[in-house]
Amino acid sequence: MHAVTNKPGVARRPFHLMTKPIGPICNLDCKYCFYLEKEALYQDPKWRMSPELLEIYIRTYISAQPLDNVSFAWQGGEPTLLGVGFFERVVALQQQYAAGKRIENAFQTNGILLDDQWGAFLKAHNFLVGVSVDGPRHLHDAYRVDKGGQPTFDRVMAGLEVLKRHGVEFNTLTTVHRANAKQPREVYQFLRAQGSGYLQFIPIVERNAPAHTADGLWLAPPPNHDDAANLDSQVTPWSVRPGDYGKFLTGVFDEWIKADVGRVFVQHFDSALANWLGQSPGICIFSPTCGRALAIEHNGDVYSCDHYVYPRYRLGNLLNEDLAALVDSPPQEAFGSAKADLPRYCRECPVRFACHGECPKHRFVRTPDGESGLNYLCAAYKKFFTHITPAMNTMAALIGNGRPPADIMLLPRSHWLPN
Repeated sequence: MHAVTNKPGVARRPFHLMTKPIGPICNLDCKYCFYLEKEALYQDPKWRMSPELLEIYIRTYISAQPLDNVSFAWQGGEPTLLGVGFFERVVALQQQYAAGKRIENAFQTNGILLDDQWGAFLKAHNFLVGVSVDGPRHLHDAYRVDKGGQPTFDRVMAGLEVLKRHGVEFNTLTTVHRANAKQPREVYQFLRAQGSGYLQFIPIVERNAPAHTADGLWLAPPPNHDDAANLDSQVTPWSVRPGDYGKFLTGVFDEWIKADVGRVFVQHFDSALANWLGQSPGICIFSPTCGRALAIEHNGDVYSCDHYVYPRYRLGNLLNEDLAALVDSPPQEAFGSAKADLPRYCRECPVRFACHGECPKHRFVRTPDGESGLNYLCAAYKKFFTHITPAMNTMAALIGNGRPPADIMLLPRSHWLPN
């Protein structure tokens, strides 16, 4: 094994890397997955981060962080395909290079391969596990199928039971798509019943690429600012409709605020409250700028974001370039600051402070006055943030008076119902 001899730099500000140690390789064939196609970019027969690269990555990622808390995020593809032994080596390297820093690990999985060996390991090393599940059986199995096209719900639930049996801390990641978007209450109540205390909802929005592309990818790349394609002809059949997504978020919120404030944490709601308080929302899509959440592929290639794994957004490779220098490079700084470039329609929007145009990946439609750069989900977020304004104002006032936001549940409904 080859150790790194150069002294790595330290980034100017904290940053996050989504780690793809097995690239896009997965044991499922989810119909909406945007990452499976990345296999066309590499044509790699091994699809596994080498021992040498793994050591370089862990050492430089720890040393490049300017704070004493370092969070690793392991994803794919499906990281469990690498086996427990790979992650035992991860933990050993983290301990070797921690240098007094506190190390945390998050692990995103479809849950299919989780067994007692995995459960014991994840518990012993305090991994936070995210499980991908899209709701009850008929909604989950609509798109989340295996390589043979067979449903996966029962196997995911078995994996979830492994985590519960071993006392592993877990949360759930739910994609919101054409099949489940109209069932917010059913999805929320199902996830809550599984014991998920932290819920993430990710909208599925993808566009079909032109019939022939040089790189072999079948999904359209994120738009340039002047790209305002016709959404009706480009958006994939599984993508969520803006109207449905707005109703989904408001429907979940209305269920949550009745009895679950302070008990169940929903990423969208936490971020909204932070923006109402003038604090950092914690996720890039609702921040004024981005650029501090990058991705690293199995071969060491570093990209601006895991939704921007395209050649034009490749910053460099960890085998021959310093990680901190890539993170703070002019191209990455420009990438992050470009998020603030919004059309006038957005700049004048009353809920801009909570939305900030969401992810630039989704800005491929025109505003009512014809300007490009409007987010496809604009109507959804305008509906959602307007709907929750009374509740957010009330919770912000409670916090300002030294009371927990959960006290909103003690107040009459008129304090948080929309007008």
